[in-house]
Amino acid sequence: MSTIPLTVRGAELLRQELHRLKTVERPAVINAISEARAQGDLSENAEYDAAKEKQGFIEGRIMELEAKLSNAQVIDPKTLNAEGRIVFAATVELEDLDNGTQVTYQIVGEDEADIKKNLVSVTSPIARALIGKHVEDVVQVQAPGGIREYEVLDVRYE
Repeated sequence: MSTIPLTVRGAELLRQELHRLKTVERPAVINAISEARAQGDLSENAEYDAAKEKQGFIEGRIMELEAKLSNAQVIDPKTLNAEGRIVFAATVELEDLDNGTQVTYQIVGEDEADIKKNLVSVTSPIARALIGKHVEDVVQVQAPGGIREYEVLDVRYE
């Protein structure tokens, strides 16, 4: 597996989820399985089947998170010497040249992306178009509705 870029905050969120799964969810599902076993016949026990299914999901997610964290390349934008270029983890303020609206995005790893929080994946079309650009550059982005043009107003490393 190749390295997975993560922001400091994104890596911490994955660690927190892993900790919660191991310390809260896993013991709870083990308890649910033992309670369901105590009810007798397992072949027709819906609670047992549901608990086993949930256990499989939890164990799979734990393995996935451990793999991602072991392959993570945690990038702190404050330590980068990007010289004003847009790089992974940078926060970028843009102006849509079609309608004049301004928007701010942070470029993050795929697991961290959440458009509602203005966190865009480094693999998204807008992030790919922005990487390497500077303030006052005009960027063309292939969007579902056609090509959009944005002007870079500010680049921050927070």
